[in-house]
Amino acid sequence: MTQTSSGPFSFRTLSLTCLLVSAFSAQAHAQLLTGGNSAVGLWPSLEANPVEDPGPLFSAPYGHNHFFGDWWGAQPWLLDHGIHILADVHEELAGNFKGGRKQGVTNAGQVGVELDIDWGKLTNADFMKGFWSHMMVVNGHGRNLSTDYIGDSIGGVQQIYGARGNVVAHLVYLYGEKSFLNNHVDVSAGWIPVGSFFAASPLFCMYMNVAVCGNPAPNKYTEGNRDWPSGNLGAVVRVMPTNETYIMGGLFAVSPHAYNGGISGWAWAQDGLGKFSTPVEVGWLPSFGKNHLVGHYKAGYSYDNSKYKDLYEDINGNPWVLTGQPARYHAGRASAWVIADQMLMRNGEGPINGLIAHAGYMWTDGKTTAMSHHIWGGFIETGEPWGRPLDSIGVMYQWLKMSRTVALQQEASIFGGQPFQSNQWGQVWGVQSHENIYELFYNAHVANGLTLQPDFQYINRPGGTTTFHDAAVMALQFNVVL
Repeated sequence: MTQTSSGPFSFRTLSLTCLLVSAFSAQAHAQLLTGGNSAVGLWPSLEANPVEDPGPLFSAPYGHNHFFGDWWGAQPWLLDHGIHILADVHEELAGNFKGGRKQGVTNAGQVGVELDIDWGKLTNADFMKGFWSHMMVVNGHGRNLSTDYIGDSIGGVQQIYGARGNVVAHLVYLYGEKSFLNNHVDVSAGWIPVGSFFAASPLFCMYMNVAVCGNPAPNKYTEGNRDWPSGNLGAVVRVMPTNETYIMGGLFAVSPHAYNGGISGWAWAQDGLGKFSTPVEVGWLPSFGKNHLVGHYKAGYSYDNSKYKDLYEDINGNPWVLTGQPARYHAGRASAWVIADQMLMRNGEGPINGLIAHAGYMWTDGKTTAMSHHIWGGFIETGEPWGRPLDSIGVMYQWLKMSRTVALQQEASIFGGQPFQSNQWGQVWGVQSHENIYELFYNAHVANGLTLQPDFQYINRPGGTTTFHDAAVMALQFNVVL
């Protein structure tokens, strides 16, 4: 396959760097088991003041309790040998009973398998201590209610749909991670979903709507910041000066293709990987008062040095949908985000066991991206106050603003009698401006590893237009960790 380069960097250089770094890496949440690692003689002040490992930078959107318990004794044996296996079945039945293009019901789901291996424990080799590998594959199926019935490709009401390809085992990620200097420095490298490390929160996938799960739009629909289940070849370094602060940066190869790694996710050496995205994020993780009311406050910026086509202007500044002239290209694409969540009242132990308020804002350059702004906010509460401590309830509002540039393109298409051009969010049904999404859910713990979640969503201006009436959706999410 063809490999392109840009300046002193190349895809081959990045691949070699990632492989070398991943050879010295380990999964972040494994540090809770291994106790971390320090480089003797380096930065003694950091070694003398270890920080508490914050847990996984990213995990699958479901829990770790197993429906079949300890697998008849197999789980403890596997764990003793450093092998962690998780299999999950996730289904989402959703029906549009009002508004949209037409009424109907669809189901979308996936089967996922996660594998973490502690190679130090598995091999008993000293040089392998602290080295973990982390892997996830999924198989997706079903139909998309939003595109099939609502006429909306912006705020999909089902979180488990799309980007998995028509394959038996789609690779989501395969990477290693290791902490150094008593968890002050953490390095990850391999095939990584960018959006699952940056602008991420474990709260997002408690909701069904995919505009926020598992990473907020618009970033995850851009080539340099794609999220789960798409990966990018790259590396991430996180530095934690204290327990409550961090700075994290990454370098990722940008895929110009519709599917990163091909539809299977395994084709890492795609052609055209000569450009890079460089996200950076800073965070504050406070804990207030005697009840340890935890919060997560983060801000980030990402720059992709690829060239992208202007959504409206041709090389002369006129609408290319009318002139037929080549579109103007822009060098680089920027995005930024601010995300916060804060526990207001604690119900019990754990980082999310209480009443939590959360909100966020994300911006992306609207000249090359059809969505430019996304604002969201909501509340999540666990069920301890009504005697159901393993249940949770949540409500959220989202405002998704399409760019002025793409609206000019669509207005020009109407003027010239041309069909609407599709964009990163799929088919277009009219001149797009904004969409409002309201969601309410209740997640019920039915049995060990098994949850059912009734979910209601109201979609105002489906597809960001007034072409279809507002849609009301009822859904039921089923999840079981085997």
